[in-house]
Amino acid sequence: MISYWFGGVDGAAVAVREAAVPHYAASLMKVPVAVAAYRLADRGLLDLDTAVPVHAEFASVAGGRFAMDPDNDQDPQTWAALGGELPLRELARRSLTHSGNLAANLVLERTGLAAVADVFAAAGCSSATTVTRGIEDIAAQAAGRDNRITAYDAARLLAGIATRGLASAPACAELEAVLAAQTWRAGIPRGLPAGVAVANKTGWVEGVRHDIALVCEPQRPPVVMAILTTGLDDDAAEQRIAALAGRLWARR
Repeated sequence: MISYWFGGVDGAAVAVREAAVPHYAASLMKVPVAVAAYRLADRGLLDLDTAVPVHAEFASVAGGRFAMDPDNDQDPQTWAALGGELPLRELARRSLTHSGNLAANLVLERTGLAAVADVFAAAGCSSATTVTRGIEDIAAQAAGRDNRITAYDAARLLAGIATRGLASAPACAELEAVLAAQTWRAGIPRGLPAGVAVANKTGWVEGVRHDIALVCEPQRPPVVMAILTTGLDDDAAEQRIAALAGRLWARR
C-alpha cells in the first residue's frame, strides 16, 4: 500500500492517492509529540530548558510498566545519558533529528497523550490519526491501542508548522529548523533536486516506511509532501519513496 498527499500548506492538493487510509505511524508519531511539548511551553505549562531524568522504564497505558531496548533505537546519545539528565528541548530535538525512541517517550511522559490529541485537533486531522501509547508499550499494543496516521493528516501537521498555526511563531520556526536538521535523508530528500530546502521526518518498522516533508524552493511558496508505505520490501520502499518524490515534485 502506498499513500501520498502533495500540495500547498494552504491545503490545496496537487496529487493525492489513498490519503485518507490510516497506516501504522511508526516514528511519525514523534512529530505531534514534539509539537505538544512546544505548545505546552507556549502556555507556560512546560519549561523546555528544564533538565529531566533520563530513564528507560515507563508506565504502560495498559497497566504496569515496560522497559525499552537500546538495540531498537537510532539515538545512542540519549541512552548514554541514562541515569543522568537532559533538557527537554534536547530530547524533543533528538526525537526528530535522530528519531530517538527513548527521547520521544521521555517527551511524551511530560506532555501526556491528551496534549498530543490536542495537536491533531488543532491541525485539522481526522479521527483516523491517533497516538494512544508510547513506543515499545507492547502490552498496550496487544490490547489494541496503536498509533495510526494518514498521509493527509501528516501533511496537515507539517502545514500547521509551516504556517505557524500549530504553536507560537517562534516555536513553529524552531520546530521547522529542527526538522531541517534531520539526519535520515534517504527518502523524500534524495528524490528532490539540489537547491531546495527539506525539513522531513521518517518513520519505519519492518514492513513500514514513511517520509513526510516540508519543501521550500526560493521564490516559491512552500509545499508539503507525505508518502506512507506499508507491506513493501523495506529497501524497495525507500527507493520508491525517493522516486515518487521526484515525480510528485515535477507536477508542482
